[in-house]
Amino acid sequence: MERKRWGCAGLPQGWKREEVTRKSGLSAGKSDVYYFSPTGKKFRSKPQLARYLGNSMDLSSFDFRTGKMLMSKLNKNRQRLRYENNSQTKGKPDLNTSLPVRQTASIFKQPVTKVTNHPSNKVKTDPQKAIDQPRQLFWEKKLSGLNAFDIAEELVKTMDLPKGLQAGVGPGCTDKTLLSAIASALHTSAAPITGQLSAAVEKNPGVWLNTAQPLCKAFMVTDEDIRKQEELVYSVRKKLEEALMADMLAHVEEATGQGDALREEDNDSMEEGQGAL
Repeated sequence: MERKRWGCAGLPQGWKREEVTRKSGLSAGKSDVYYFSPTGKKFRSKPQLARYLGNSMDLSSFDFRTGKMLMSKLNKNRQRLRYENNSQTKGKPDLNTSLPVRQTASIFKQPVTKVTNHPSNKVKTDPQKAIDQPRQLFWEKKLSGLNAFDIAEELVKTMDLPKGLQAGVGPGCTDKTLLSAIASALHTSAAPITGQLSAAVEKNPGVWLNTAQPLCKAFMVTDEDIRKQEELVYSVRKKLEEALMADMLAHVEEATGQGDALREEDNDSMEEGQGAL
């Protein structure tokens, strides 16, 4: 068997990684990996290593075969921990994406059904009334003054709307309220987004406003607009790919540099030992 031992960059200083290559038998050419603590204790598996280190080190991203930390798993663990910490401090987020509905009491008399445990009682329901709930006019104004933050608690920059979209339908409408209306229409409706088609809405928005459409005048999306958007998405994805690749190469170079430093330290120690002999 051929044995090679060197320092391990993924473990604390003083730990050694040994790779033993088999020379004979059916498994010739395969290698076994072992780790040695600074005191000389030998470990044959990752569970043994985890039990020995305990809570002093997180080995969830440690690759036992190569002796390196897997950056993809490490980044996922960091994001998961950051998300759990934010959830604990901020509380459970509200994931309800339904639009606000009118919250006023009805002024008309409605039948009331008394529900008891008696089997002969029948409960009358109207599914149509439960589905077609009235939407509140200009509900977007409830979101004024609110800002969006990313997972790092940094303010998300508001996107710029195309020039073809014109705000101004309704009292006090701005680009932010228009963006909220467009986003909700795209998310909750399967119908085409065309804007307000009626010209009478400009005279009296409270009467002629179509609540299923965003608070903007009618607009058209051309093939040129779609092509420009596709090019923009492709450019952003390309930049993201290059940034991720550069980050991965930087981590690999850093891990390689640490390994070379440990090898030089081992060589110096061996030379000092031979000189002493």
